[in-house]
Amino acid sequence: MTQTPQTQAHSDQFPSTQPATALITGASGGIGEAIARQLAARGAHLILVARSEGKMQALAQELSAKHGIQAQVIALDLTRPDAGEVLEREVSARQLTVDILVNNAGFGGFSEFWTQDAGEINRMVAVNIAALTDLTRRFLPAMVARGRGRVLNVASTAAFMSGPLMAVYYASKAYVLSFSEAVNEELRGTGVSVTALCPGPVETGFQDAASLGESKLMSAGVRMAMLSADEVARLGVNAMLRSQAVLVAGGLNRVQTLMPRLLPRAAMTRLLARIQARKEV
Repeated sequence: MTQTPQTQAHSDQFPSTQPATALITGASGGIGEAIARQLAARGAHLILVARSEGKMQALAQELSAKHGIQAQVIALDLTRPDAGEVLEREVSARQLTVDILVNNAGFGGFSEFWTQDAGEINRMVAVNIAALTDLTRRFLPAMVARGRGRVLNVASTAAFMSGPLMAVYYASKAYVLSFSEAVNEELRGTGVSVTALCPGPVETGFQDAASLGESKLMSAGVRMAMLSADEVARLGVNAMLRSQAVLVAGGLNRVQTLMPRLLPRAAMTRLLARIQARKEV
């Protein structure tokens, strides 16, 4: 299987005659749930991972009944230091094979770094960076040995710039993008690929959880330009299946990611600080 600088293949189908099994983190809502729906509709079996077992059980039952696929649930807090080990052990105990790994779990926070809760920062790094890296390392070798597999890492347009008032979140997504591009290049010719999905703001519960209602960034205009989780998931799954290295979802978001190339880094950071500042009361 050959690869261009951006892609290895040009197919929206997983390269196997057998149904693929996809492990999806953060699968209880938002983009993770939407990705689960996209993959189930294409016949993939699912392993749903998140803390909210009830929501995942309901989703698993719905998708199994609708699409005739097998959907299993593993309730797990990915902030646990041993989360990767626990998940790998549980997958093995259930005699499951992971053909597609979707590292979707992640969260952000809105405040000056020095005032942000230290525990929240550590949990953010644990989920956004450590768990993603650990799970990729645990499930990738078997994919390479089989000569087929896909990894979809959910990054963000935040990966392309520095984000005052969300410093750790933006930095964590920059890590995801850089990590994904590098590993994807290492996998050239193996039949396995890594895709970084970079959406902008999406209409999910993320904004409320991150207290982004306080930010000027969430203006009416930005909300109107938001893609739905379903649209982001569809674009991301298609990009993953055709082995595209990076996908920025949405035309306006693609334009946004070009701005750091046109402005000096210091100017871009100051501009984003003004855009993302707290709303005036």
